[in-house]
Formats: sequence, structure tokens, C-alpha cells
Amino acid sequence: MHRPTIDIYEREAEAYAVRRGVQREGRVHAFAAALPEGGLRLDLGCGPGHYLPLLGRPAVAADAARAMVLACRQQFPDVAVVQADLIDLPFDRGSLRGVWASKAHQHLTAPELPMALADVHRVLAVGGRFDLTLFAALPGQPTSEEVTTPGSGDDLPGRLFTWWDPDRLAAVVTAAGFRVDHLEIQTTEAADDHARVEITAIAERALPDHVGAGMKLLCCGLNPSLHAADAGVGYVTGSNRFWRALAAAGLATKARDPRHLLRHDGIGMTDLVKRATARADELDPSEYRAGVARLAELCTWLQPGALAVVGLAGWRAAVDRKATAGWQPADLGGSPVYLLPSTSGLNAGVSLEALTEHLLAAATGNH
Repeated sequence: MHRPTIDIYEREAEAYAVRRGVQREGRVHAFAAALPEGGLRLDLGCGPGHYLPLLGRPAVAADAARAMVLACRQQFPDVAVVQADLIDLPFDRGSLRGVWASKAHQHLTAPELPMALADVHRVLAVGGRFDLTLFAALPGQPTSEEVTTPGSGDDLPGRLFTWWDPDRLAAVVTAAGFRVDHLEIQTTEAADDHARVEITAIAERALPDHVGAGMKLLCCGLNPSLHAADAGVGYVTGSNRFWRALAAAGLATKARDPRHLLRHDGIGMTDLVKRATARADELDPSEYRAGVARLAELCTWLQPGALAVVGLAGWRAAVDRKATAGWQPADLGGSPVYLLPSTSGLNAGVSLEALTEHLLAAATGNH
């Protein structure tokens, strides 16, 4: 997260608690009412705890600023409150039934949001509810970032804000493994306030994108298996050679950990089709074509050094039915495309050594 923003909240926690309060109380009640009895819910970016009286119980809370955590603990001794980064939540996989996040993720840069939402998906049970509120960009304007100044109207200048285009935000939430059930833009007539994007989403049995800024390589699978969706890791089965080939190529320093792969090795992971299935033959050709369009938008946005598409079938179905392994003639969203054979153990005709060489060529840009 943006350290100067956290520092401001550390200094201004007491004053912030007085100046800020609950907004859209009815929406908070709707969130709490939708959760099953006894379902653990998280107030993410809780601040001093304004929303906790309305969120129901059992509840936990988290904030990046220690001063906010201490204030919240003092006021709500029945709630476990922890200090945590939005991208590293200290909760077990599937341990929560609801996550309430009101204007916390707006302090991340836009490319940081996919990983933060992937972590929300990790801690939510399938079917869990996620209510997200972020500030909206001006109508017709793209997603943008700003560090406020005294002249920008912010009473706590120096904070980082990302102003989100609603359609872009919905796409990022969907790619993080959620079904967006409701999106609403809340406007205000106050000159010193901003329109908000409010999203209600449901965690699906899906595998989130693990992507961000500065990727030297973005690896794209065909679509997640149900095993991969449940584990939160692509190519998770022991018979698949993807992770072994990455390690043999010296590209992955930790096995079966897409978060580590992105943060420490500069390699992201996504899928041509986001829908998880038991078998790839359950997919429709139209899903491949839609997936290529989504990939083009993702590459245009994040500009990975190269896109490595693992498996020939999806690319052949959507782009070029005669495509062969290797560099493709056209870029996608500004990123060169390398097509690899499938790493599945069923593709016994391609050796681990050959897969390793393909990944090395894609990662090094070796044409």
C-alpha cells in the first residue's frame, strides 16, 4: 500500500473518527442481512470502526494503520482487529462469508487492485458476499491516480486515490473470481464529495487473475480446472509440468505459488477463459473469442513484456486455426505472443525439456 497514505491515517486517526461517519446505512444492513447466521464477516479497511455496529456478528476487522486498529479495538472489544496490508490478508482460505470494504482499496494504485481482490477471493468461501465501494472517475474519463495536495480539496492531503472507470472496475472484479450482481454509481451534489462506485459481488468457484505492473511475462492457460479453482493455483495437479518447467528454466523460485511468482519473479498468471470446468471440452468457441478480447484489454492495460499462451487449442479456436508453437505474427494489446504446447501430462509427446525451452524463449524474448 501507499506508505505516505498510511502515515497520514496514523497521525490523523482521532480527527478522522470525528469527521467521518457511516454512509448509505441501508446498504450496510442489506449486506449483513444477506449473510448466513453465524457467518464470519470482515470489515476491511475498518478505520475507527464506524460500520462495525451495523455489520452484525461474528465479525473481524482489519486496517493498515496501527492507530486505527487500536482505536477500533478499544471501542469494540468483542471484535478481533488486526493490522494488515490489503494485499496480504491474515485469514485462512474460505474462512469468511462476507467482506465489507468501503473506500479502502481506493488507496491502491490501479495495477495493485487485481492482487488485492484475489486475496479477498481467497479468504471468502464460495458463495460469500463482497461489497466494495471506491471513488468513480468523472463520466467519460479513464481510471486514473492522484496524490492529493492542499489545493485539491482533500482535508487530509498527501493521500493516494485511484478514480475508477466503473466498467474497468467491474472487469477487474470479475477477473478476480467474482460474479458482479449489482453495480451502482452514487452521485452527490456536494462540491467537496465524489461519486462512488458500489459493487455487490459473489465469490465463485473460480481462479483469480494474479497480475500486476511490471510483468516480464504473463502466462495464460486455457481455463482453470475445478481443482485449480479450489486450490487457488493454476496447474496444481502433480501430473501437470508447468511449475516444473518454470523451475527448470530458472523462472520460478517457489513452486505452486502464483502470488510469489508475480511479486518475486515478475511472472503473472491468467486464463483465456475464466470459467472453471472439469474438462476443457465443456467450453464453447465463443468463450475463446471473448477470452482473447479480454486478454487484449488486459495486455493493453498492464503491458507485460510478453504473453505466453499455454496450449494450442484455445488460440487455434479463436485466432488462427493453423497456429503452431512459437512466436505469433501479431501482438496482442501491444505484447508479443508466444504459443506453447500444453504442459498437461497427457501431452506426452512434448518433453519437460522442450517445455522448459519454450518458457525460456517466451521469458527472454528470444525470437
